[in-house]
This record gives sequence, C-alpha cells and structure tokens, in this order.
Amino acid sequence: MNRLEQLFINKPSKVLNIYFTAGFPNLNDTLPLLEAAEANGADLVEVGIPFSDPVVDGETIQKANIKALDNGMSVAFLFEQLKDMRKTVKLPIILMGDINPVFQFGIQAFCEKCHEVGVDGLILPNLPMAEYLEDFKPLFDKHGLLNIFLITPQTSEDRIREIDQNSSGFVYMVSSASTTGSTSGITKEMKGYFDRVNKMELKIPRLIGFGIKDKETFTEASKYASGAIIGSAFIRAIDNKNPTKGAAEFLNQVLN
Repeated sequence: MNRLEQLFINKPSKVLNIYFTAGFPNLNDTLPLLEAAEANGADLVEVGIPFSDPVVDGETIQKANIKALDNGMSVAFLFEQLKDMRKTVKLPIILMGDINPVFQFGIQAFCEKCHEVGVDGLILPNLPMAEYLEDFKPLFDKHGLLNIFLITPQTSEDRIREIDQNSSGFVYMVSSASTTGSTSGITKEMKGYFDRVNKMELKIPRLIGFGIKDKETFTEASKYASGAIIGSAFIRAIDNKNPTKGAAEFLNQVLN
C-alpha cells in the first residue's frame, strides 16, 4: 500500500501536511528539511517544484520559488537530492508544482524518477481532469503515484464528486478564493463551505490548505477535515541562517 494511503488509515484525523519549496532557502536544504519535518512531528510533506510563474501562490511562496531558481534548483537536481531519501525519511512525500516543468523533464521520465526515489504522490494544480484520465493516470498507476486534485469554495457539487471519484490519497481543500499565505484565519464563510462539503459524505480524506498558519488555525481546520496544510508560514519560519532549527521550532509551536 502507498505510504500516503497508509497514513490516513493509521491516522484519520489531525494530519499535519507541511509544504516547502525545494532549494529554499539554500539549494541543499531539501533533504535536511524533510528529515527535520519528520523528526518534529509532521505527518506528510509536499515538496514544491519551483517555477517562475506559479498560478495560485502568494508573495511568500512566489519569493521562495524565485530564490530556489536563483540558487540553481531544477527538477533533475531535485531528483538527485532525493535519490537516497528513503534511507532516512519514512513519511509520505508529495511533489507539488506547475505541470510545465514536468512536461519539460518528460512525463514518463518524471514518473520513473518519482518511483525510483520514493515519491508517493503528485499535486499538479493545472493538470486538466480529462487529460489526467486519458494520458497521465496509466503512467501514475504504473509507478505507484497517487494524484491529488484541488477543490475550492467555487467548485460545483458535480465537480467535487468527479474529483472525489478520480483523486487518490486525499483531496486538497482550498479554504478560500485567495492566494496562499492569507492571514485571515478560519472565517465564518470558510466554515460554511467546510460544512457543505462534509455533508456530501465524500469517500476520500480531505486536507484543508490556504490560510493555515499556526496551532490555532491547524486545530480549527482539523475539525472539518482529516487535517490541514501549512505552507507560507512554514516557509517564513525556515527563511533564516538555520532552516532546520526554524523548522523544528515552528512544528513544536503548532503541535505542542
């Protein structure tokens, strides 16, 4: 069984998913940050593939993308960094990013490398459903890769049910129409959206992302889903001279 599927069997609630951009703040921080995330209580990590024009990311993650690219990060170098990952990291790992760098690398080669290094799933927000089902799903299935789709407050019920039917691992539940890094917290409107989706009784777990930034928002979001995703706040915490120490301190604040 895929590590991601096993996670939700073993821990159906309060799953903490951490996101950071590969190659940020320093080029070779990727593996040390994965190890620090696991050592300090994260359940799952999304590693962002840096891209020059990210679609939904706010200022914090945009700047991290630019810094990582300036540092020399690429898809090929990321796989080189992750080649011995499974010697020290046991938790599920997802790669998240724009579909364009994946196309540039070559989709078959990308899937083969993901399988080789031990990646469990992918989040490619601008991958159309029809294209995924026709062209990508067979490759993903062959290489043991789960595909995670996103829903938003604007997603129709029919579309949500289609995503529930065709996602694997979990559904990424975007909390609002804003970009990543929102500081508004969990609003009344968000709770209404969460309740509406809960009443649909979907078959697949959901994790809430966007605007989750600390213990309070993580705890509140976890009441409405299997857990939550923290990205921008974590990136701010590691943007210092000692990123792994920053990661440990941040995770301890969220979980303790």
